[in-house]
Amino acid sequence: MEHKPGVLRQTDPEAEARMRVVMQAEARERDARMAKLPAIRLEGEAALRRLLPVAQRDTGQSSVIARFLLNLYNGDRFPFDLTDLRRLDYELFDDCLVVLKMDFMPAKEVHRYFDNGDAIWTALAKDWGIKDYAGSTWR
Repeated sequence: MEHKPGVLRQTDPEAEARMRVVMQAEARERDARMAKLPAIRLEGEAALRRLLPVAQRDTGQSSVIARFLLNLYNGDRFPFDLTDLRRLDYELFDDCLVVLKMDFMPAKEVHRYFDNGDAIWTALAKDWGIKDYAGSTWR
């Protein structure tokens, strides 16, 4: 059937019903995720508070954690290769995933969970000599 301008198209009731089912399922999924969000944020903040001291130490794992945290802070400025997470022990790896899950729907940026967070994250980049792709390299 050819559509003529100015004439309303007839809708397909079955297609509309399928669309309603899809939209209701998406709404249920969103509501379920929103109900879990407070727990996700609580666990994420605890994991973040465990990771930062590791990033401030001087080990191979510390370097990975520092780059991971800097990437969450600003991914354009501080790229991170996810395969580096394979260098971590299980507990640190799990903490990174928990923080990443929290950061999917952030209440605030990761550095904002700490007093002087901007200075702490700047020090991480400087101390580890991590290139800032915004234009400067700290050394």
